[in-house]
Amino acid sequence: MTDAKTPFELMMSQAQEMAKAFNPALETFSPKGFEALWPTMPKDMMEMAFGKGISKDGLDAKTRLLLTIAGMTMQGAQAETPFRMTVRHAMEAGASKDEIAETIAQMSMFAGIPAMTRAMDLAREVMEDNKEDEQ
Repeated sequence: MTDAKTPFELMMSQAQEMAKAFNPALETFSPKGFEALWPTMPKDMMEMAFGKGISKDGLDAKTRLLLTIAGMTMQGAQAETPFRMTVRHAMEAGASKDEIAETIAQMSMFAGIPAMTRAMDLAREVMEDNKEDEQ
């Protein structure tokens, strides 16, 4: 057997062929392009859904989103799109870039440097995209 493809590459190839059969437009599908279709919730909506809507003395949306970033970092930031969306939502809820970076860096002690590096790279993408949007 001299096939250079790994089982994962074979599975991905089969999944891509199946997606093309269902919808030819999926041939050029991009997760980042799909991600761009989902708008960031306004801060007030996040406060209602994630913040003090449940308990007036509870955590605000910014804190909850920073905790979510910490948890996702601990998992190795495996789900790129949800991670980037959470960073965008945290920024919308008032988290600074430094607070997000510090949250991710703190997790290196528990999740390890590779998980922190992965999360930091994804967060940096969002922050750079956000910088372009502001110009």
